[in-house]
Amino acid sequence: MISDYDAEINFNNFKTYNFFEDIGKGLNEFDVKRVVSTLHTELNKKGLAQNDNPDFYINVIANYSEAQNRNTIGIGIGSGNRNGGFGVSGGIPIGGKKLNEEFIIEFVNAKTNEIIWEGVLNSTIKEQRTPEEKESHFTDIINKILDKYPPKG
Repeated sequence: MISDYDAEINFNNFKTYNFFEDIGKGLNEFDVKRVVSTLHTELNKKGLAQNDNPDFYINVIANYSEAQNRNTIGIGIGSGNRNGGFGVSGGIPIGGKKLNEEFIIEFVNAKTNEIIWEGVLNSTIKEQRTPEEKESHFTDIINKILDKYPPKG
């Protein structure tokens, strides 16, 4: 988990938030709803409130790439006689396809349109997940990211 922020900002002045209209680049509509709902819950716990005229806007970006699966079963087929041989081998991935996920939350000053805080978490996830698994995953990673907000320093 990496966070970065504008050291000149007094984060105590930022009490209200709203979401960018196009929040959730890289996420499907269901995942955007899961993320927004979790952000509401966690930000409210921090004493922040959603407002139509907010102090800052929130953007979320998710980038995915295929992860290298090192868990494989080896299969070999061989044939041979005294004059030569023939062989085939390969690997079958275990546990399904995995993805690398880079999940980014940005807070942007509503007055200046400049980013004031950013949290980034990289993880490896299963490509095929149930809605419940997705909900749990987003709750976990958003909690880890927002644990660094407001910055202590």
